[in-house]
Amino acid sequence: MSLKDLCPVLHFRDLGDERGKLVVIEGSRAIPFSIKRVFYIYDSDSTVVRGQHANRESEFVLINVAGTSKVRITDGKEEIIVELNKPMMGVYIPKMIWKDMYDFSPDSVLLVLASTYYDGNEYIRNYDDYLKEMRGDK
Repeated sequence: MSLKDLCPVLHFRDLGDERGKLVVIEGSRAIPFSIKRVFYIYDSDSTVVRGQHANRESEFVLINVAGTSKVRITDGKEEIIVELNKPMMGVYIPKMIWKDMYDFSPDSVLLVLASTYYDGNEYIRNYDDYLKEMRGDK
């Protein structure tokens, strides 16, 4: 299975009308998990790189609700870059996939939906350690 199949771009319905835009995202419906945690990244600039980790247990959906950013996604063998530039699109990132978020526009607000509560112990923050774990090295 390709990385694009593992990490699909999701498109959410725009339910807005003449009064304005409305996008609804329901856990286990519009995204493939129940939402346990929500956070957002803002006031970063185009030189900042966020993320730089993989998670053993957490799944994520990343959505730029304002502005734009890019996400580099890799499993250590294949790499894709997704530009998040519409508030009704997101990218799904399953467990054990490395992610770097970068190239934030000045008005970027990157919303992150997570399948777990925060646990720092499930993060792999060193890319070489991630590659070793993906290969099954001890």
